[in-house]
Amino acid sequence: MFEHRTTEPVAPKRVVVMGAGGFVGSAIVQRLKAEGVAVVALMRRDVDLLDKDAVYRFAAILRPDDTLVFISAVAPCKDNTMLLQNVTMMASACEALEDTPVAHVIYISSDAVYADSPVPLTEDSCAGPASLHGAMHCAREVMLKTVVHSPLAILRPSLLYGAADTHNGYGPNQFRRLAAEGHDIVLFGEGEERRDHVFIDDVAEIVRLATMYCSTGVLNVATGDVFPFREVAEMVAANFSPRPAIRTTPRKGPMPHGGYRAFDSTACCRAFPRFRFTPLSEGLAKAHRDMTEVR
Repeated sequence: MFEHRTTEPVAPKRVVVMGAGGFVGSAIVQRLKAEGVAVVALMRRDVDLLDKDAVYRFAAILRPDDTLVFISAVAPCKDNTMLLQNVTMMASACEALEDTPVAHVIYISSDAVYADSPVPLTEDSCAGPASLHGAMHCAREVMLKTVVHSPLAILRPSLLYGAADTHNGYGPNQFRRLAAEGHDIVLFGEGEERRDHVFIDDVAEIVRLATMYCSTGVLNVATGDVFPFREVAEMVAANFSPRPAIRTTPRKGPMPHGGYRAFDSTACCRAFPRFRFTPLSEGLAKAHRDMTEVR
């Protein structure tokens, strides 16, 4: 269950964002600062959680009245070495939190912790990761639960997109970059698999709200809508002139998640009734404008 410890929004005294240099972390920092929240943005150069002195350095920064937003990871986790690195990073963070407990912790996890399902996933769905990335997040969630005795919010976003994403994973981010470079947008198969795509600005806003309400529990960050990748590609292409071609390629294996990965967004709507997810077409258009401005 996801619930709030305050009935009215109260700005935290300070938010420490661990992993502020990445795609998600930088968006969260930007959103919090826009609302005048005091933020300590920590990157790897500030505290490398793989260093032998990481526990001491991290604990020295934390204060008892802090809200900690933890995002730092070697991601996406693709092999056993990366898995061990991520567990080691969380072990250092947990030891620092034992030394210096904080008032509130928010962990940005992933929907990859869930097993595949023919029906929309909820926060009560079975956690049965089929990938190292999912196993990593699942382990890190459990590690935090063993040491954090203050309110702990675990947010599990679905597929994220936005102009600043560096992973270039299959989907909106890759489609937009292919088109920007003058290439065709290439689909796996016919692009028929359906997924839930979440705009990065929406994730940052939900994190901000969670800090204001001192939220605790597990929450999926997903729109509740699924789109086939073919339709996503068409939306991306519509932002370009000339419009890029979209072509298909034969699949080399089965569709991930059986071609369907949907979420029931009831809990998110109940937690933040005034919040509305950005419609996919609008989010893709904004990501395109952001990308154009950067270039």
